[in-house]
Amino acid sequence: MKTSSDSGKNERRDSVFVFEDEQPGGCSDTVGKLNTNAVNQFLVELMFFFGKAFFYLFPVYLAGFFGLSISWILLGLFFWMWWKKNRTGKLARLSSAFEVLEREKYIIAKEIYDHMPAWINFPDIERVEWLNKILQQAWPFFGSYMDKLLKDTIEPSIRGYSMHLKTFTFTKIDFGEKCFRINGVKTYTKEVDKRQVILDLQISYAGDCEINIDVQKVCKAGLKGIQLHGTLRVILEPLIRDVPLVGAITVFFIRKPVLEINWTGLTNLLDVPGLSGISDTMILDIIASYMVLPNRFTVPLIKDVSVAQLRFPMPHGVVRVHLEEAKNLIIKDTYLGGIVKGKSDPYGLLRVGTQSFRSKTIKENLNPKWNEIYEFIVHEAPGQDLEVDLYDEDPDKDDFLGSIVIDLGEVMKDRVVDEWFPLNDVKSGAVHLRLEWLSLTTNKENLRSEGSNNLSPAVLVIYLDNACNLPTTNLEYTNCEYASKKKNPKYIKLTKKAKGEPNAYVELSVGGKSQKSKMRYTSKDPVWEEAFTFFIKNAENQILHAEVKDDQRDCALGMLNIPLYRILQATDMTLDQKFHLEHSGSSSFIKMKIVLRILTIEEPDPNSVYRGLSALKKGPVSIKTKKKKGSKDESSPTVHKKSSNSTSSTQKNGTNENKIESKSVRKDSLSVGEKDSEPRTPGTPFTKAQNRHLFRKDVISSSSPASLASSTETLDRDHPLPNGSSLDELTFGEIQITVRYASLRNSLVVNVGGCRNLISCSNEGVDPYVRIYLLPDKSWSARKKTSVKKKTLNPQFDEKFEFHISLEEAKKRKLDIAVKNNKSFTSSERKDLGKVLIDLSTDNLTNGFTQWYELTLDGSTRS
Repeated sequence: MKTSSDSGKNERRDSVFVFEDEQPGGCSDTVGKLNTNAVNQFLVELMFFFGKAFFYLFPVYLAGFFGLSISWILLGLFFWMWWKKNRTGKLARLSSAFEVLEREKYIIAKEIYDHMPAWINFPDIERVEWLNKILQQAWPFFGSYMDKLLKDTIEPSIRGYSMHLKTFTFTKIDFGEKCFRINGVKTYTKEVDKRQVILDLQISYAGDCEINIDVQKVCKAGLKGIQLHGTLRVILEPLIRDVPLVGAITVFFIRKPVLEINWTGLTNLLDVPGLSGISDTMILDIIASYMVLPNRFTVPLIKDVSVAQLRFPMPHGVVRVHLEEAKNLIIKDTYLGGIVKGKSDPYGLLRVGTQSFRSKTIKENLNPKWNEIYEFIVHEAPGQDLEVDLYDEDPDKDDFLGSIVIDLGEVMKDRVVDEWFPLNDVKSGAVHLRLEWLSLTTNKENLRSEGSNNLSPAVLVIYLDNACNLPTTNLEYTNCEYASKKKNPKYIKLTKKAKGEPNAYVELSVGGKSQKSKMRYTSKDPVWEEAFTFFIKNAENQILHAEVKDDQRDCALGMLNIPLYRILQATDMTLDQKFHLEHSGSSSFIKMKIVLRILTIEEPDPNSVYRGLSALKKGPVSIKTKKKKGSKDESSPTVHKKSSNSTSSTQKNGTNENKIESKSVRKDSLSVGEKDSEPRTPGTPFTKAQNRHLFRKDVISSSSPASLASSTETLDRDHPLPNGSSLDELTFGEIQITVRYASLRNSLVVNVGGCRNLISCSNEGVDPYVRIYLLPDKSWSARKKTSVKKKTLNPQFDEKFEFHISLEEAKKRKLDIAVKNNKSFTSSERKDLGKVLIDLSTDNLTNGFTQWYELTLDGSTRS
C-alpha cells in the first residue's frame, strides 16, 4: 500500500516541470497543487524574463516610430553582440581563474593524472622504455622500408587498377623523426592457455610524417601528420619446443583506435567540419575490417600451423545484458530560457567492440524503465568491455547523461551480475543492469526453446573459407534466375559489359537476418577467409541459406541450404567440408566450417570472490576521449521485451542500493552452505574457506554488541569460534601493495591497489580505508590515509603515497599498513579490519614489487 509520501514523489516525477527550489523528498497534499514559494518565485522570474524582452525590443519599436533606417538597428545589434561576446569571455576567464585558486591542488593533480602513462597508476601495466628506445633507433630504417614498399608494390598496383590512375605517383614519402610509442604493456599468463602469451600494448603515435601523391600533374593531394591511439593485443601462440619457440603472432585492436589525419592539397577539403568526421570514420572502418575484433592479422612463423584457426577462434562466450532502469538522472531539458527546468528523454547506447545497440527513448522521465535485453558476442575476455552511454534525445544535439564501462572478464568470473552501477562524468545517476555470462557448450540437454521471450538458446559460428569453379559465362549458369532475366534488355546490356571472371561475394542468412562477405574481384576461385556469427532462436527448424552472387551480373552464381538440425546431429555439432552449390556449375563448390554451440549459464568457481560493482573499469579503458553527444546513426536493434515475471523479479533484486555488498556475502555463504549440506563425519574439521564463510555468516546474523563482529578486538587468539576453530585459522581478507623507490625524487613510493574478501561488520557492509605508517615514526604528520570507500567488501583505491627518505634508510624501516572501517563515534561496529607489516630490508626497492598480502589481527605473517 502506497503512503502519501510515495504518492507525492510519484506525482512530482510524472509532472512536466520541476521548479528549481523543489527538493526531492517533498510531499504534495493534493494532485496539481504546487508549493506557494515555488509559484511566487516562478512568477517573479517570469516577470523578469518579460522585462528583459521588453528592454531588448523597445529600441526596435522606437526606431520604427521615428522612421530611422534599419542600418542603425543592425549597427546597434553588432555593437551589442561584440560587447556580449567580450563580456562572456571575460567572465569565463575570471571564473576559471577563481576556480583554479579555490581548487588548485585538485586541478593540478587531475591534469597530471590525465597525462600520466598507465604504468604509474596501475601496477599490472609495465613500463617498456627500453623498447621505445629500440623503436626510435630503428625508425629511419622502417621509413626506408615503407618508402620501397609504397613505390615498388603499392604504386604499380594502383596504376593497374584503372586507366585514369596510370599516372599515379608518390612524389614525397617521409615518415619523419617521431616514431610511435608504447606507453605500457600488460601481460596475461595466469588466466590463459599455457601454450600462449597475451600482451596488451597501449600504443600512441603522433607522427610528423608527410606523404604526397600526384595524378596527371593536376590532382595533388597528401597528408602531413597522423595521430593514432589505441590498445593493440598481441597473442603469441602456439608455444613450441623448437626455435623460434612461437608458432605464430596474432595482432589486433580490441576496440577501434582513435585516428586524426591532417590532409594537404585537394584532400584538405576533408578537413572541413562535417567531412573530417566522415573521412576518418571511413578509414577507421577499413582498419576495423582487418585489424579490429573479430578480425585479426596473423603472421605464421612455422609451416605446420593452422592460420585460419588462429585468425578466427571460437568466441569466448556471450554476454546477455538486461537494461532494466535508471534513476536520478540529471535534467537537461529547460524552458523559457532556463527559468523552468523540465526533465530528460533518456535512451541508452550499448557497445561491445564493433557491436552496438540503441534502446528505446523514454519521454520526460528521470527514472526511466526500459526492461530490454541485448546479446553480444564476446571474442576476448578479459580484454573486451561493455560500454553503456545514456543520452537525452533532442531535435538538434543529444545531451550526455552519463556512462559506465564494465570489464567483461570480471562478469565471466561471476557468471551473473545484478547491480546498480553509478554513472561516470555526471553529478548524479545510476543504471540497473543484469549481466549474464553464457558459455558455449555442446550439451544438447541445455537446448530449449525460448521463443516466448525471444532469448537465443544457441549461437551459430560460420567460417567461410573459399569457393572453386564458379560460373564465368552465361552458358554455365544452371539456375532459374538467369533464365528469367535474360529476356530483360537492361540485363543483356549489363552482361555484355561484364566480361571475364566474376566479382563474387557471399550472402548468408538465418531466420531473416543476413550478413555479407567482402567482395573478391575477377576470380572464379575466390578466397574470403571470414567468420560470421548468428544467434539462433530454434535450432531444430531454422535453415542456413548461403548464396554466392556476382556483383557485375547482379545474379546468383550458386546457393546452398543447410538445415540446422543436420549440424545438431553432427559430431561435436560441427560440419567442416566442401558443399556442392545448387543451381550452379557442375563442379562448383564452397568450403565452410559451421559450428553450433548451446548457450549455458554455468555455476561460478566456488573459490572465486563475487566482484559485482568492482567489474566497473577503473583502468585505462581506452585512450579516446568520451564524446558528449549522442549519435542518431546507431542501428536500432531488435529489442527483446522481458516477460512480466522476469521484470518483477528483477525489480525486487537490487532495488535497495544499501544491500549491494551484503548480496555478495550472502552468495559466498550460500555456496559454502550447499557444500556443508553434504553428509560429514563427526569431528571432521572445516576447511579454511568454509571457516571464512561461516565466520562471515555469524557476523551478519549477529546484531547484539556481544556479537562476533563487534567483539573481535577483545577476542583471544585461542578463543573458540562457533565452528570449533581458532581465530588464527580465519582469513580477514587481502590487500594489494606496490612498493618501489624513486631515485630521482629520493622517495619511497607506496601504491595501495585495493582489498578483497574483507570482513563485514554489519548488514550494510563496511566503509573501508587504508592507514599507512613508516615505522618507527607513528606521528600524526607521518600518517598516510586513503579515501573512504562506501559499503564495499572489495574496495579499489589505486592511490599513491610518498615518503621522502634515502634508500639506505628505507631498507631499515617497516611499513605498517592497516585496513580500517570508517565508523561513527556512537557505532559499536568493529574499526580494525586487518593489518600487515612489510619488512623493506628483504626486498629490492629499486626494481619495486607488487604483491597481495594476507591481513591478520596484529600484522604478523601466518606460518
